[in-house]
Amino acid sequence: MNALNFVGSAREDLSGFPEEVKQDIGYALFEVQRGRKPQSAKPLKGFGGAGVLELIDRFDGDTYRAVYTVKFREAVYVLHCFQKKSKSGIKTPHQEMELIKRRLKAAEEDYRAR
Repeated sequence: MNALNFVGSAREDLSGFPEEVKQDIGYALFEVQRGRKPQSAKPLKGFGGAGVLELIDRFDGDTYRAVYTVKFREAVYVLHCFQKKSKSGIKTPHQEMELIKRRLKAAEEDYRAR
């Protein structure tokens, strides 16, 4: 089973989600650690392939996302967890995408250091 690492405030952000969402995303991340792709996972556009994925969970009219990468052989990095606030469109806001890019670089550095 692959190691599960959180970058930045991703763990704390996930812990602030509603209990049902935490359970759903937590189980999906467990599946990722085991080398499987959960049904709720899809590639995040803008990262050139399936190396960065997002889990989407809807609860009580809100949408929650957890973004992770499987680019590394022995580790899964959770890059960002957030509640999507935008009411128009499905596109991930630019500010969130920039944060994910920075955290992906941090994950790459961390993985090389290990």
